[in-house]
Amino acid sequence: MSLVRRNDDTDKAAMMTTATTNMLSPTTGAASHRPSSRSRDDDLKAVPGVLKSEWIKLSSVRANTAILGLTIVMGGLTSWAVATFVTDEVLTASGIFIYSTVLTAVVASIAGILLFSSEAQHGTLAAALTAQPARWVIAFSKAITAAAFGLTLGAAGMAAGFGGAMLGGLAVGDTSAMAATTLWALLYTTLAAVLGTGIGMIVRHSSAAISGLLVWGFVIENLLTFFAPAQVSRFLPFFAGDGLLAISSDMDTPESIAAALTRAQDAMVFGGYTAVALIVGTVLLYRRDTT
Repeated sequence: MSLVRRNDDTDKAAMMTTATTNMLSPTTGAASHRPSSRSRDDDLKAVPGVLKSEWIKLSSVRANTAILGLTIVMGGLTSWAVATFVTDEVLTASGIFIYSTVLTAVVASIAGILLFSSEAQHGTLAAALTAQPARWVIAFSKAITAAAFGLTLGAAGMAAGFGGAMLGGLAVGDTSAMAATTLWALLYTTLAAVLGTGIGMIVRHSSAAISGLLVWGFVIENLLTFFAPAQVSRFLPFFAGDGLLAISSDMDTPESIAAALTRAQDAMVFGGYTAVALIVGTVLLYRRDTT
């Protein structure tokens, strides 16, 4: 009897060992249905969901609503002020509706910075990366979201600018070049927002990134434009971006006019800075700690 019991106990132990092995083995039992790693197809399928999440976060943050409102006010007020107070030249609404786009591009860059840096500072980035471990999906989705918001800001600013010019009493003027000018301006604000996202990914601190952007755009780059040769200053990021608007200025010299790039070349220069910032930011996103 004892021998039979020992055999039964041995058989039960063997069965339990086999069952445990099957449960823990990645290639047998129920665990065989669990993937050991993500595939590229899995990451691609996750993009729409992450894009939806990014858009929900963008639309639910009050700061972005304030940025949109500021852009509209800024566009309308700028055109109205130019139409009202500039009396020494003939102006038209079709010519000045893009004047505020220079500022809109800066605002779009700030919005792009906040799109990433606010998450990094408030500790929600770790949760986002836990939900979606493929970090390039996060970077790609934020870039697309920033581009869409930059496009929206550009369109809103120019629409308000045209309305402000009309309120200022200007005639519509020649509209033959408005479509092309609008498209170049929208490209500028779209790329500016993506550039801001790249800067936010690199710096990760909202105040530092925004301060650095403003100091560079309004101080350092203006000084370099004033002192550096035109052949050098034309390759500065916001100088090239402003070139997409083709706005003439009293500060233009024969040398700067002769050295000016075409709109397509300006787009390549500004787009190059945007691509570099986004690539560097994505690499740092992979290498840095999420906290």
